[in-house]
Amino acid sequence: MSPDPVASHVKFARKFELNFPILADPGRQLIDQVGVWVEKMNYGKPYWGVERSSFLLDENGVVLKEWRKVKANGHVAEVLAELAKLG
Repeated sequence: MSPDPVASHVKFARKFELNFPILADPGRQLIDQVGVWVEKMNYGKPYWGVERSSFLLDENGVVLKEWRKVKANGHVAEVLAELAKLG
């Protein structure tokens, strides 16, 4: 999820042939609620953006697990391992 508009998500999903939806939150309603809109640094300059995070939810929307400051390398394996624990 990002604050980018829906149209940019559609374009991205088509470009990379994704088989799942990407959520857009241009008003930052959920992004702010879960606390992932944070100040970041790039080459010593501060800016605001979305902290790369993952959330595992149950069928009722209850957060079962969250991962903050996610690095792409190895993260899929972490999530799959957590899913395997749930059966």
